[in-house]
Amino acid sequence: MSNSNRETITTRIWREVSEADNPFVAKICYCSGYDVFGDLLGKISWIEYLYLLFKLEPPASQQAKLLESLAVILANPGPRDHSVRAAMNAGVCGSPRASALMAALGVGAGNLNGAREIWQAMNYWAECGEDIEAWQSIIAKPPREERVDIWLPMEHTPGFDPNGESCPLPVRQALRHLADVSPGKTLRWLLENRERLEQYTSIPLAFSGVAAAAFHDLEFSAAQAESLYLLLRLPGAAAHALEQEKYGWSQYPFFKDGLQLKDSLDDALKSAVGADV
Repeated sequence: MSNSNRETITTRIWREVSEADNPFVAKICYCSGYDVFGDLLGKISWIEYLYLLFKLEPPASQQAKLLESLAVILANPGPRDHSVRAAMNAGVCGSPRASALMAALGVGAGNLNGAREIWQAMNYWAECGEDIEAWQSIIAKPPREERVDIWLPMEHTPGFDPNGESCPLPVRQALRHLADVSPGKTLRWLLENRERLEQYTSIPLAFSGVAAAAFHDLEFSAAQAESLYLLLRLPGAAAHALEQEKYGWSQYPFFKDGLQLKDSLDDALKSAVGADV
C-alpha cells in the first residue's frame, strides 16, 4: 500500500506499532512516548496515568497527590446531587447501565455545581488569579457571553452555592487538605480569602469552587478541567444507580410516604382533578 493511500491519525497522545502478522492489532502502545504495557504497567498509578493522558507528561509527586485527593473528594457527590439523582432514576426504573451514566453526565454538565460551572470558574481564575480586587470587580460585574447556544448565562458566581447559607464542613475540610498538599498558590490563597469572597458573593463556597482552584493549581485548561470534573464524579453515580436497581422503586429515597399506585386511570384522574370527572 502506498503512503498516499494510508489513513493518518493525528495525535500526540497515542502511537501503536502493529503485530507483524496482523496490522489491525497493536504490538506496542505508546502514551506520550511511554510504552504502556512495557514501561508503565505496574509502575504507575491510575491517577498518574490520567495526568499523563491529559498533560502528556508524568506528574510530579505533589501534583499526583493533589489530583488523587481531588479524585477522592469528587468520586461520590452523594444522592442529593442532581447528577447522582439522575443516575439513580435510571437505575431504579431498570434502564440500561450505560443510560444511568449518560444521565449523570447530562445533568452534571450544567451551570449548577456541574462541569460548565467548572469551566466558568476556571476562566475567572485565569482572569483574576490571586488578586482580591479583581475578584471583587468580576463578582460585582460578571462577564456576559456574546451568544447563548446550549448554555444559559450563569445566575450566580461560579464556584459558589446559590442555595447555601454557610460553607459546609466537608467543603472547608476539602479546601484545607488540598491547600496543604498543593504545589501551587491558588488553593492556599482561596483558603485564606474564602470568607472575603463569600462576603462579596453573599453565598458560600461550593465543592465546584474548590475543584476549580485545584485544577488551576494543576495547570489544566478550562476545557480539560470541565472534562475531568465529569469523569471523576462518575463512580458515585454508577454505584448509586446499581444500588437503586437492586432495591427497586418501593425503597426509592426522597418520597416521604412512599409511592402509592392507583387501581385504575380513572382513579388517578379523580384524585388529580376532583370527583366530578
